[in-house]
Amino acid sequence: MARALIIGCGCRGQSLARALQEDGHQVRGTARTGNRLAQIEAAGAEAVIADPYRLATVTPLLEGVSVVVWPLGSAAGTPDDIDAVHTTRLQTLLTKLVDSGVRGLVYEATGTVRGDLLRKGAAEVKKAGEWFRMPVEVVEHDPGDHDGWTEAMRAAVNRILDA
Repeated sequence: MARALIIGCGCRGQSLARALQEDGHQVRGTARTGNRLAQIEAAGAEAVIADPYRLATVTPLLEGVSVVVWPLGSAAGTPDDIDAVHTTRLQTLLTKLVDSGVRGLVYEATGTVRGDLLRKGAAEVKKAGEWFRMPVEVVEHDPGDHDGWTEAMRAAVNRILDA
């Protein structure tokens, strides 16, 4: 059994949490405020408050995690925050994963965030995967296809865990 950390566990993240639990995995899901904690718990995941714009709230949650899911292709926030979550925050997290027990990362590369920003984030994830010899997956499935997106993300998580 492995544990996945879904950073940004909104509606689609909760669907993914249920799917991963069906596969026998434990799931920890984050929300930036306490408003979604009950929904995350109802999806069967351990709910915690953490903000991807503030990595100091995320890094303590890496303990005991096998795979990190970064489903922020439709992230909300200020333009600077959204830019940072796909560049500097993502880069910093990737380097921190090297010294943790985390095996790999799944990155969502589609959504409402600017395409150039998502392509830049996907390139950073792939580069870190090669450089650190860490399994990574970049998922480009349309998040509007909710069931298909869930299955694509689920398959990506399981490929990392099988690597």
